[in-house]
Amino acid sequence: MSAVDQAHMARALELARKGLYSTHPNPRVGCVIVKDGQVLGEGWHVRAGEPHAEVHALRQAGEQARGATAYVTLEPCSHFGRTPPCADALVKTGVSRVVAAMQDPNPQVAGRGLLRLAEAGIEVSSGVLEAEARELNVGFIKRMECGLPFVRVKLAMSLDGRTAMASGESQWITGPAARRAVQRLRARSSVVLSGADTVLLDDARLTVRPDELGLDTEQTALAAARQPLRVLVDGHLRVPLDAPFYRAGPVLVASCAAREGFAADGRELLVVPGSDGHVDLPQLLAELGRRGVNEVLVEAGPRLAGAFARQGLVDEYQIFVAPKLLGSSARPLLELPLEKMAEARELRILDIRAVGDDWLVTARPA
Repeated sequence: MSAVDQAHMARALELARKGLYSTHPNPRVGCVIVKDGQVLGEGWHVRAGEPHAEVHALRQAGEQARGATAYVTLEPCSHFGRTPPCADALVKTGVSRVVAAMQDPNPQVAGRGLLRLAEAGIEVSSGVLEAEARELNVGFIKRMECGLPFVRVKLAMSLDGRTAMASGESQWITGPAARRAVQRLRARSSVVLSGADTVLLDDARLTVRPDELGLDTEQTALAAARQPLRVLVDGHLRVPLDAPFYRAGPVLVASCAAREGFAADGRELLVVPGSDGHVDLPQLLAELGRRGVNEVLVEAGPRLAGAFARQGLVDEYQIFVAPKLLGSSARPLLELPLEKMAEARELRILDIRAVGDDWLVTARPA
C-alpha cells in the first residue's frame, strides 16, 4: 500500500461521506480516477436508483480514463440491480488498475466484481484504508453479513448519570450544539426508534428538522429529502392516535396487540408478540433488516434503552454528557439491574469530544 494509493483513497472516502444522509438502503461509496498523478474524475453515490460513484467519476474523466487507475471505497458491483454493473463500466472504459478499499459484503457481489475486472486483464487490489471504509458503512455491512441493522443508542445525561427529573421532565439536559448533533444522527439513520414512554412524556415527533442540522446547503438539501422511517415500540398501543408523533408523518408501530382499523393515515402496524406485553426486540430488528434497514437510532427512555442493552442488541452508544447535576432522585441512564461488579458491562470508548458546552462519548460493547 503506497502513500499515493492511501492519499487517493482518502479522497474517495471523503467523497463517499457526502452520501452519509442520502444513500439508504445502499452503501456510501466514492470514486477517484487518476492517471499519471492527475485526478481526471471524481464521483460519489448520491441516492438509491441513481448512478453509482464509478459512473459519475468515469463520466467526468471521459476518454482519458483509458489506462487510468480507479480508486473506489467499495468493490465495484457485478450484478444488475436498479443500475447496471459498475465492473462492466470500468472494463468498457479501459482503466488499467482498480484499487478497492474493501470487498463488497453483499452476497450478490462478494468478490465477483474484482474477479470480473481481473478476468478482463485489469490489475486489482483491495484493503487500502479498509478500516475507514468499513466504518463508513457499518450498517450496510452488518445487514449483509448478519441480516440485522446496526443499532446505535443515543442517550443524554447529566454528569451524575441522570436523564430526567423524577417527574419525567427532561427538556433540555443538553445545549443547542448537542441537539444539532442528534439531528445529524437521525438524518444518517434508516430508522429512528422510540418507545411509548418517550413519545407520551415529551410529545416527541422524532423527525429530522433540516434547519437544525448545521450542515452546508448541499448536505442539508440531501438530508431534507429523506426522512428516516420512525418506528414506535408500543406493546399495548398506549399512544393516542391524535398524538403529535402520529401527526408528523408515516410511522411503523411494533406492538404485541392487533387493532382493527389501525393501519391508516400513514400508520403501519407490525404485530411482534413478546413476553409480558413487551415487544420481541430481536424479532423486530430481524424484520427491519429484511426491509433493508442499515442503521437504527434508538432514542428512548431508560426502560426501552435498557432492554436493548440487557439483550445485547446495542452496537454503539452515543452518550451526550451535560455539565449539570440532576440529583439522586432523578431518573437513571438505563434500567440495567446489576448486583455484582462481575456483571458490569464493559465498553470500549472510541471517541470523546466537546459539542458546544457538552461532551459526546462514543462507545461500543467491548
